[in-house]
Amino acid sequence: MSDNVVHLHKHPDPPNTADTRPKLTVVPEQPAAPVVPLWVRSGRAIKAAVTHETTKSAARAAARHTLYTLNGARIVAKRTWDSRTAARYERMLRAAEAAGNYEAAAEWEERGQRFREARHRRRMDLLHSPVDAAKGMLVGTGMGIGSLVALGVVLAIATKDATDVVTPLMAVVEFIQLLITIVTIVWGPLITIGPFLTLLGLWAVGRHQQAAPQWALPANVRNGEGEPITPSIVVKALRDLGIPALSRAIKEMGDAGASMLSPIRIAGCGVEVDVTLPSGVSTIEVQNRRRKLAENLTRHEHEVFITIPQAARTVRLWIADSGALDEPIGPSPLVTDETLTADYVKGKAPWGQDLRGDAASLSLYQRHLLITGLSNQGKTAALRALALWLALDRTVEFRIADLKGAGDWAMFDGLATVLIQGPTDEHVIEATEMVEGGVAEMERRLQAPPGTTFPPLIILVDEAQVAFMCPVVDEDKRPYGGSKATSRYFMAARKIHNQGRAVNVLLWQGTQDPTDQNLPKLVREGAHTRAALALGTESQARMALGDKAVDGGAAPNLLRPGLDKGTVVVASDGIDIPAGQSSITVRTHYIDTDTATEIVERAKRMRDGVTTLHAIDRGEEHDPLTDIASVLGNTPRVLTSDVLKRLSALNEKAYGRWTPSDLKRVLEAHGAEPYKSDGRMVVGRDRVMRALANRDGNDSASTAQ
Repeated sequence: MSDNVVHLHKHPDPPNTADTRPKLTVVPEQPAAPVVPLWVRSGRAIKAAVTHETTKSAARAAARHTLYTLNGARIVAKRTWDSRTAARYERMLRAAEAAGNYEAAAEWEERGQRFREARHRRRMDLLHSPVDAAKGMLVGTGMGIGSLVALGVVLAIATKDATDVVTPLMAVVEFIQLLITIVTIVWGPLITIGPFLTLLGLWAVGRHQQAAPQWALPANVRNGEGEPITPSIVVKALRDLGIPALSRAIKEMGDAGASMLSPIRIAGCGVEVDVTLPSGVSTIEVQNRRRKLAENLTRHEHEVFITIPQAARTVRLWIADSGALDEPIGPSPLVTDETLTADYVKGKAPWGQDLRGDAASLSLYQRHLLITGLSNQGKTAALRALALWLALDRTVEFRIADLKGAGDWAMFDGLATVLIQGPTDEHVIEATEMVEGGVAEMERRLQAPPGTTFPPLIILVDEAQVAFMCPVVDEDKRPYGGSKATSRYFMAARKIHNQGRAVNVLLWQGTQDPTDQNLPKLVREGAHTRAALALGTESQARMALGDKAVDGGAAPNLLRPGLDKGTVVVASDGIDIPAGQSSITVRTHYIDTDTATEIVERAKRMRDGVTTLHAIDRGEEHDPLTDIASVLGNTPRVLTSDVLKRLSALNEKAYGRWTPSDLKRVLEAHGAEPYKSDGRMVVGRDRVMRALANRDGNDSASTAQ
């Protein structure tokens, strides 16, 4: 038979043709749909029914409640066994021995022996109790009957009826008969429902203990969202870490591991607990399993912090409330208190909150600072928050180089004596010479008479990695970047790190994505306060904070980029760190640019007026009188010491070694000598401008002649 069917179709006539015969076309026959066997359709239906979520939920519920009852019976049996035997004392004894606490082990052994002695006495008493009970029953019964008969005699005398002698005795007999009737009625139903009540009690015990596999528990319990941290949860999480020695020790402990834990303490937005590890388990093994421990505790990795306290073989766990670290902290005191001032020597900068919710304040007194992290994690905002607080101390001078140039430090214009903003090689050159000017100021102070006090000078370089990576060399073939002995920025930073602290010349640096190339080892180790935001690797964390902090539990590489913005791990003696820890995690206050500008304006009002230099003159030719006029700005009077510092910042080569005598000599030559104001030598702006105008006028006249 042919596979094709012939159909007749009448096609429309084509134009200009006389052929009107019908055309024959061959249309292929459509194949028939395959027939699905009945057993296949039935199998699919059964599979759909079995895998349906309702079926799964029903199966889980049935398994859960069955296991509640079975495991409840096991729990009750264990409790009963413990109450009747010395098993509990044996377990506690083994737990103390496993923890190496032999004093506690001896105490539990003594308690167990006392329990056995008391149990022996009870059993010996049971041997004599039947005889004693029989004797007591006979004596009691005789006395009871005698009392009832005596009561009947008294009643008979009162009623003058001899039959009332047995009335009390018969009343007791009738009462006993009533009790027997009640018991006969109740006994049948009680025997019937008794097993069900027993099963219900066992089910309640199992349900209270959640005695079922994790897959069978309800969804809200399986997810564990917001589940409070209890000793049993912590012990179970440790047991399931995958450390064989720890798992064995917990199983051998009589208290199932509870003796390892200190009391769980509320600590801010979470809880804190110390865990004394059994012999054979090191703290590093627990630290290396932070993620698994967090998951066992039904938390995210960033919500569990592991540190090493002073006690030997102990780890300290801080476990956040679920989702608490994603909530913002309050505003900075710099924002809420407009009367707040700073004290460089005795005060501490309000930087944020630690994980316990306590205020975290940082002392900046004579401490070089380094803060690093990945890009766009809040490094500049965290560094700026410290500078904003310190700016409220009117004695502090800032020289700032922002090698990003995005305007994050623009509000310091008019407060900082030097403000460089930009990412180019030219800006790096200016920043390098600014730091070298700080070196010159440091050396001048070091040569001052003993006992001389100096106001703090903060040399701040943000995005310092740009300076270290700069390829430009000067006319003497000395590179500005790099980490060689001839590298200008590197050597200037090292000099300030070595001696600047003693005379209050401090270097603050902010860098991103640290490596050995863009953050040399000698520079990062010269900082007294080291802070790190989110980093990519543990090796970067070690660069940022040092080996000691990382070995002690500091883990900025485990912070979540983008989600933990502004959270820093700090290693410094300028901040209160819990005893035994080498670092602390701080959630810093965020101060936006507009608010930062308002704070700087408050700081400016505390000062007489500061002229900010935006570029450093590096030319060989210079005009001292013109330079003096430029650094005076619009301030009517400036202290001679401040004029010298500004001149040094303007041109360190020309004015770095100037003394007050040099300044006086130049000004006297033009008739603008310094004078005393309120007992201190000052330079008057009007005198300098008048001298400059007279000199320019004389020069013009000479030229005309």
